[in-house]
Amino acid sequence: MAVTNARADISIGRLATLAACNLETVRYYERISLLKKPLRTPGGHRLYGPDAVSRLIFIRRARELGFSIEDIRSLLGLVDRRNVTCEGVLKIAQKQLGEIRLKIADLRKLERVLTTMTKSCVGGNVPECPVIDALFSPNAA
Repeated sequence: MAVTNARADISIGRLATLAACNLETVRYYERISLLKKPLRTPGGHRLYGPDAVSRLIFIRRARELGFSIEDIRSLLGLVDRRNVTCEGVLKIAQKQLGEIRLKIADLRKLERVLTTMTKSCVGGNVPECPVIDALFSPNAA
């Protein structure tokens, strides 16, 4: 993580640009306390420090890898308490890896079903369609 005593002079728009995310995403992560509340100008504008950029990139990257908000909160909790151990992180990462493997298995099953359905369809302008019939069938899967 970056130094937390650095100047807070990054606007919310600049923060979003630096972290390659949407402005509303920044507000959302702030609202659910993944990002710390920033300093405010007398006019109410948010001002972030460089540590917010690092933290937001971490959050965005973790979301890209499919980690849940709660898993990200746990990971950041380890970082914030300066209690990061590979053991703690490994448990969370292994859980995520297991979930990804389940999703891959589900997608492969869907691929097989759709492949079977589409192979039975001849296309063209015919009144009956095996794909539609399969979708109406309670036994298709």
